[in-house]
Amino acid sequence: MEGTIRCSANYIPLSPISFLERAAVVFGSRTSVVYGDIQYTWRQTRDRCVRLASALSDLGLCRNDVVAALAPNVPALCELHFGTPMAGSVLCVLNTHFDSKMLAMALEKTKPKVFFVDSEFISIAEESLNLITTKEQPLIITITENPTKKSKYSQYEDFFSSGNPNFEIVRPVDECDPITLNFTSGTTSTPKCVVYSHRGAYLNATAVGVINEMKPMPVYLWTVPMYHCSGWCSVWTVAAFGGVNVCLREVNDEVIFNSVVKHKVMTGGASPPPEIILRLEKLGFKVMATFGCTEVYGTGTACLWKPEWENLPQEESLRLKARQGLNHFAMEAIDVMDPTTRKPVPHDGKTIGEIVLRGNTVMSGYFKNKKATEAAFQGGWFWSRDMGVIDPDGYIQLKDRSQDVITCDGEIVGSTEIEGLLYSHPAVYEAAVVGRPDKDLGESVYAFVKLKEGSKAKEEDIIEFCERKLGNKNKKMVPKTVVFSDLPKTSTGKTQKNVLKKMAKDMGYVPVKVAKK
Repeated sequence: MEGTIRCSANYIPLSPISFLERAAVVFGSRTSVVYGDIQYTWRQTRDRCVRLASALSDLGLCRNDVVAALAPNVPALCELHFGTPMAGSVLCVLNTHFDSKMLAMALEKTKPKVFFVDSEFISIAEESLNLITTKEQPLIITITENPTKKSKYSQYEDFFSSGNPNFEIVRPVDECDPITLNFTSGTTSTPKCVVYSHRGAYLNATAVGVINEMKPMPVYLWTVPMYHCSGWCSVWTVAAFGGVNVCLREVNDEVIFNSVVKHKVMTGGASPPPEIILRLEKLGFKVMATFGCTEVYGTGTACLWKPEWENLPQEESLRLKARQGLNHFAMEAIDVMDPTTRKPVPHDGKTIGEIVLRGNTVMSGYFKNKKATEAAFQGGWFWSRDMGVIDPDGYIQLKDRSQDVITCDGEIVGSTEIEGLLYSHPAVYEAAVVGRPDKDLGESVYAFVKLKEGSKAKEEDIIEFCERKLGNKNKKMVPKTVVFSDLPKTSTGKTQKNVLKKMAKDMGYVPVKVAKK
């Protein structure tokens, strides 16, 4: 418009770097990090990140060069999420549960110039590097707590301390420049490498704070691994809100509950079924269901609670609360579409389609995989490969991954609803459902169940429970087979449905039951 200009007075490329700069001023003397006996303030954290950026720059790193890290949720990993982009580089935090071959694949693809490795993982890091065919090897810098002997590698504390505290931060030229690379969980195939931008990270970090109803200066417990979706962008959210990062090397029940009591923390996890929500609420937790994936920076929707739901019967209230909800304010739109016709399905809460999203918090693309990027962005939407329904009020409910739906007598049956039902059985601790070959129906429901410690139940008990709850209208959803076992999990805690599906397939067709005379 005539009379307007864009200049540094009215335009700064969006970047989470700004959150740290502000936190150092507004919350400078307040605690930023707690890790055992270690504590830093926001002013100290900013200083450490600037020095880290300077030290990286001194190595000759250029814009968009990759810096890799392999470490648990320790303070150094928080600092790398700021220090790396402040040097103009791109951070790739690798999954600590990858084996050496998978790590080698990730390193071969991303070709990092520098590789920060926690001392706990130095052996597998060296093993993975020996598998790489390229001659160029990254510089290894070890993250070591209380070093007792001389290492052949540079130490993190020594490395960043060599940096200039007055280093001029390198900001993105374009807010769509890359800030991190994140590998998907690989629950269905080889993990893909997703590119996040400064803009997307800034917006999603802000959205995460809002949808989680964060107040200023929150205390955040790091149970979500930072290698997963950049910790759902929460590492940047905590800086924006001037909060405290409670870092954890190891995550277990005792650590979580002790931290809840000691630090009054908030944390995150996968969306639970209604029965788990009820159990958590009885313990005093406030639960909000969300939906997302690596390609949408972790979180794309949230189930916004409406006051009028408070007066509904408990079962209906929990059903509404367990839905994955609506797109958050930084995600432009969400819908459920027929994957064949590419048109929206009816808003009836019954018709299953593929969940699609679009907006500023959708990934930039898959790193070095243009074909996969174009396939994911068909028709101007990101196709999530997650199947769901959409209710008349526009709220979505996740049903299954597209490759995990059960086709029973020509009808699509989603596993998550059946799993939620199984969780409501008083003896069930965990449950997962897949399809098993069935000569009559094509596929029928095969349930894997882990019982609570000390509880007992037989296959017929579980089947009868489902029959009673589902009634005659939903007979296809009743499991024909129930197996009691532990559930195989990915490194991010997701049930490995591909493993269970193979087990079900190997079982062969469901035996035909002969009716008793």
